[in-house]
Amino acid sequence: MKKYLAITLAAVALTFTACGESTEKKAAATTSAVEASSAKAVSNAPVMTFDKTIHDFGNIQEGERVETLFTFTNTGKSDLVIVDARGSCGCTVPEYPKNTPIAPGASAQIRVSFDSSNKPNLQQKTVTISANTDSGRETIRIKAMVQADPVKEQQRQAAAAARLQQNN
Repeated sequence: MKKYLAITLAAVALTFTACGESTEKKAAATTSAVEASSAKAVSNAPVMTFDKTIHDFGNIQEGERVETLFTFTNTGKSDLVIVDARGSCGCTVPEYPKNTPIAPGASAQIRVSFDSSNKPNLQQKTVTISANTDSGRETIRIKAMVQADPVKEQQRQAAAAARLQQNN
């Protein structure tokens, strides 16, 4: 009976000790997170501030090539350098000032062109920009409602019907 009581007391003591350490660890983690966020607030890194982050081309006809400009300003405290910019597919092509330092307060543009060939219906594409900002990546988006070309739509439907027949 004494052994049972001693084991129970030891387990309770161990539980309270473990909980106390857990609370201390949580407090330390919270303090670290606050320090990190305040350090980020006073970061000297460049910041890309866009005039818009999404552009809607509206309704366009299949086969049309459209483009838009995204203007951004470096609102950070050091030179901004864009290393890469990539579209989410080959139909979306960005043109950007590659490896060109953009001073704090200066503005530049990214031209994004979209080729709607063989892309009927709603299209939403992204351009991912790799730069020396705190996050390292920025994204801008385009979208368009592409009205299908009637001839191409018939060809797509005939091809789909042929595939369906072939699978049966």
